[in-house]
Amino acid sequence: MTAASAVRTRCPDGLVVAIRDATAQHADWQQTAALVAEQLRAHLPGPEILTRAERAGDPDSYVCHLLHTEPDGSFSVCALVWRPGQLTPIHDHVTWCVFGVLQGAEYEELYALRDGGACLEGVGSSVNEVGEVGGFAPPGDIHRVRNCGDGVAISLHVYGADITRLGSSVRRIYDLPVLAPSAS
Repeated sequence: MTAASAVRTRCPDGLVVAIRDATAQHADWQQTAALVAEQLRAHLPGPEILTRAERAGDPDSYVCHLLHTEPDGSFSVCALVWRPGQLTPIHDHVTWCVFGVLQGAEYEELYALRDGGACLEGVGSSVNEVGEVGGFAPPGDIHRVRNCGDGVAISLHVYGADITRLGSSVRRIYDLPVLAPSAS
């Protein structure tokens, strides 16, 4: 068995077929994210999609487990495992992204570029709990995700790209000053 076929067996067939059908509509990125989110919501697996060892995470950093890459490169499915306190840098993505929380909760902070790109401003936040599904597409997808809980959090992410070719879904990491959210 090849590594590629081994990866394809890690994701439930029904979920892969549903995502394939959604992406085959060739909608724009925002619409594709919405279509894929609808399918992920209907086919969201549980944390047992990962082995017990994978669900434990890594004490040094959150971990990304690649579960499926579509042969034509149109999407990849990954499971991210976050121990308490682990977080991503502030970043955006090369393409649309959809996520669903399988275990625990993820805290997401949203940002926007200000002052001609010289700094970031916090523009929102949310706590995504088990069963919640969301998605987004560039532009306007600058965010940071963290596990603020006491236990391990696990989420499934679908990216509109071949992560094995790109190495990551991250387009840019932002190391800019962050302004306090504006009062509206």
